Amino acid sequence: MKVERVKEILAQIRQIKVGVYGDFCLDVYWMLDPRGSEISAETGLPGLAVSKQWYRLGGASNVVANLMALQPAAVSVVGVIGDDVFARELLRQLQLLNVDVSRLVIQAEKFDTYAFCKRILENQEIRRIDFGFFNQRSLDTDQRIVENLYSVIPNIDVLIINQQIPGSFTNDSFIDQLNKLTEDYPDKIILVDSRHFAHRFHHVYLKTNDMEVAWLNNVRLEPDQMISINDIRKFTDTIYSKQKKPIFITRGAHGLVVRDESGFYQVPGIQLLNKIDPVGAGDTVMSALACCLATGAAPVEAAVFANFAAAVTVQKLFQTGTASPEEIISIASDPDYIYQPELAEDIRHARYYQNTEIEVCCNLSDVEWGKIRHAVFDHDGTISSLRQGWEEIMELMMIKAILGDQYETADETLYHKVRSRVLEYIDKSTGIQTILQMEALVELVREFGIVRAEQVLDKFQYKAIYNEELLKMVHRRLEKLQRGELDVADFTIKGAVDFVKELNARGVTLYLASGTDAEDVAAEARALGYDALFNGGIYGAVGDVKKYSKKIVIERILSNNRLSGPELAVFGDGPVEIREARKHHGIAVAVASDELRRYGLKPEKRTRLIHGGAHLVVPDFSQREKLLEFLFKNKQVD
Repeated sequence: MKVERVKEILAQIRQIKVGVYGDFCLDVYWMLDPRGSEISAETGLPGLAVSKQWYRLGGASNVVANLMALQPAAVSVVGVIGDDVFARELLRQLQLLNVDVSRLVIQAEKFDTYAFCKRILENQEIRRIDFGFFNQRSLDTDQRIVENLYSVIPNIDVLIINQQIPGSFTNDSFIDQLNKLTEDYPDKIILVDSRHFAHRFHHVYLKTNDMEVAWLNNVRLEPDQMISINDIRKFTDTIYSKQKKPIFITRGAHGLVVRDESGFYQVPGIQLLNKIDPVGAGDTVMSALACCLATGAAPVEAAVFANFAAAVTVQKLFQTGTASPEEIISIASDPDYIYQPELAEDIRHARYYQNTEIEVCCNLSDVEWGKIRHAVFDHDGTISSLRQGWEEIMELMMIKAILGDQYETADETLYHKVRSRVLEYIDKSTGIQTILQMEALVELVREFGIVRAEQVLDKFQYKAIYNEELLKMVHRRLEKLQRGELDVADFTIKGAVDFVKELNARGVTLYLASGTDAEDVAAEARALGYDALFNGGIYGAVGDVKKYSKKIVIERILSNNRLSGPELAVFGDGPVEIREARKHHGIAVAVASDELRRYGLKPEKRTRLIHGGAHLVVPDFSQREKLLEFLFKNKQVD
């Protein structure tokens, strides 16, 4: 979906009216600090001191908060709350949002307002305290809710039904009354997200997740069990045959799928470099779907829009966040999709070209082969292995920066927590400029909060520390090369230089583009003897991300040479350049080589490169003749 269409939908949302029925909850956050605790004189037990507290709308209330962030004309809520302090705070926050709360029923007896008290100790949530799980909703309350639903539904464009709390439907007759409502208003968009009763609803738009859709098909899965896309397709087909209304399935990092009268669609997840918190993402999806559908958008458009909105909120930590129009537009302007997760994460699905190690990760008909006139190469890990080991240097440097004075003394739990976070970031960010990685490091140091604020360095200072260690290693290797102790083959991926020469001989204009500083890229290519082959230029970081990036290089090549996408091939071992190739409809050839050996497949690289959108994956260039044959002639895939 183009960003212009996103803006159009956002403008139309300002005209719609939404109703929400559901489990209205309050999320309570208590930040604990053991340094302020004391021993209780009454019990002799240590207390839990709260250093900071805040309260946010949760459950159906968070759906409402997400709706209001999208700026519809009006939102009305229908439901029940207790007569307690949490209810008063919930009402206060809803009224601040200008939500119509006149149809909220107050049940004073046998009903506590749903509240989830989340205690956070050392940036980790510990055991939650829950209110409202012993509620008994009266028949009188049910009847008043149904009457309120009938009073609001003629005046709204879409009704959301959101059920999350176990046992929140005390009386079975209430669901029968909701189904009667859907029968009485067959043309009204009624979107249901019910964690425990989805199977009881008839002829509604349904939003669920991959685990729940299996359960709706009487398939019980373990919490960490993977569900194939083929199974999801089968499950949704079964449900659609009964509901005859669109179904939306959320798949976490893998995005969404949609089933409607026109077919089955996959919306890929979005790669995010920041730490994420998926709590509340389902509420964001629900609100975004409802608003889009109410504007008349097609179900698949609604799913794409909701995917953008969810990508905003999952980056907001320790809160059930919302997504503003500006934030959605920002994500939609340049999304980094996660491609083909099943193939990426299971090599058994791999298909190869004519008994080679060249993996084909696309439908051949999706790409126009044989038209390559220009080619961009990443440097480190794609051609050169001079910087092999940079990840380990960056890992150690980042860990030391985050732990500061505690590097030597930090306990194993903290050390491994920091290391895990660092490794995750390095893996995701491979291929971007070093200065951007150091910018992220500044945020990581602040996130962990171990180093005092005044001691946190800026991105340029961190980059200087990293570069100093990295260049020591590079210079030692270059000295061995100059002394004749090692040769070029010892510092290049197998067959890479010969492959570049072959492309050059075919008249393909070649470019070298790296996230490394420009002068270092040029010097290392010159030392290894292939700089002259890159007749289109050698590019690297210049200290200003607005002046250089691989995206900028690719766009200039396409524009200056008036190329169509398939006339440009991009070769790289980082997801950054592979994604840019896909975004610009070029041919993305991923090099998933084991840099230590300088040949052979590294499975971890394969995974992230297919996630990045690779059309082809090669372990090295040892089968360069076959690769050239495929790229320029394209024959059969095994």
